[in-house]
Formats: sequence, C-alpha cells, structure tokens
Amino acid sequence: MQEARRERKKQLTRQRIVLAAIQLFEEQGYEQTTVAQIAEAADVDPKTFFNYFGSKDEVLFADVDRDYDRLLEVIANRRPGEDPGEVLRRAFQTYAAHRRPKAPSREPEELSAVLRLVLTTPSLQARGLYESLDLQQRIAEALVKAFPGQLDPITAAAMTGSVLGAIQHATVTSVQLGRSQAELWEAAARALDVATHGLLSVRRQAESR
Repeated sequence: MQEARRERKKQLTRQRIVLAAIQLFEEQGYEQTTVAQIAEAADVDPKTFFNYFGSKDEVLFADVDRDYDRLLEVIANRRPGEDPGEVLRRAFQTYAAHRRPKAPSREPEELSAVLRLVLTTPSLQARGLYESLDLQQRIAEALVKAFPGQLDPITAAAMTGSVLGAIQHATVTSVQLGRSQAELWEAAARALDVATHGLLSVRRQAESR
C-alpha cells in the first residue's frame, strides 16, 4: 500500500510538471520557456524536474519509445506460417494492449495543446519527424530480419509506412476534432484496420450498411 501511495504521488508530480510546461509553452512560447520556469510553475525544485525529464522537450515526447521493444519482439518472434502483414498487425495490437493501460491520462484540451505545440514549433516538428522515421526504420528492419529471403526492404518500408502513416494521421485528426483519449485509441485501431485490410475494405463496409 505504501509503495502504491508513493507511485501515485510520483504520477501526480509528473502530471503537474507536464501541465505547467504546456501552459507556459502556450502562453509565452516553447523556445522562450526555461526548465526553471517550468519547475517554479509546478512548485517543484529544478532537480525534481530532471528526475522525471531529461530536457524540456521530453515533457512532450516522454512517452516516445516507451515499450516499442514489445512491438519489435512480436515481429522477431513471429509465429510459424504467419505472413508479414499478419505479424505487423498483431505487433501493433499487442503494443496497444500493453501500452494503453500505462499511458498517462490526458484530457482533450491537453491533447490539443500538445498537438498545436508540436505542429507549430520548428524544433518540435523536427523531433517528431525524427522519432517517426526512426520507428518506421526499426520496424521495417525487424520485418526484413524476420522474413529472410522472403521480404525485401522496399516492401517492408512500404508496409510499415502505410500502417504508421494511417495511425498517425487518424490520431492527429481525432485530437483536432476534440475527441477523448479513449477515442484516440479507437481511431488508431480503426486506422490499423484500414491499413492492413486495404482501402477497398472501406468501400465494402460502406456498401454493407
């Protein structure tokens, strides 16, 4: 019980820092905001800030690269007879099931604020693009390695790009529409369906209604 209380306190402190940072970024600009100002607004010592985040950009990208190893492990340990598309779909489903319960809770307003900052701040745009391309490359390389002699790098890259592109654009649109965090996860699942079942599946679903 004491351990759970400590963990809850840590999560509340982390959330307070995040909210303070986002508010300052919105009010005075990302580049103009310092770690010291964030710490003061969150009522913590700067040293406490660095216990949670390595830099101020990590406040917005803190969840990037968390648990991606789980996704890559699914690909590396593909099941016998599993096709590349099947293992890629299962990898993303496994990641979502593992990550969703652990993701920090965010209200629609906070999600929108983070998105605005990332889309309008050049340094954050560059960081977001780098993270996206790096993940795509890691997944594509894992696919090629899992299917030696069966899957070429170009096809693996196309498969990975189609899935990640669909998920990223669908979730961005969900946030822009002011949807909840739960709806964001639903948008990601829908995007995965469209990407892995193909564009024609959308037409067939529409005709069946």
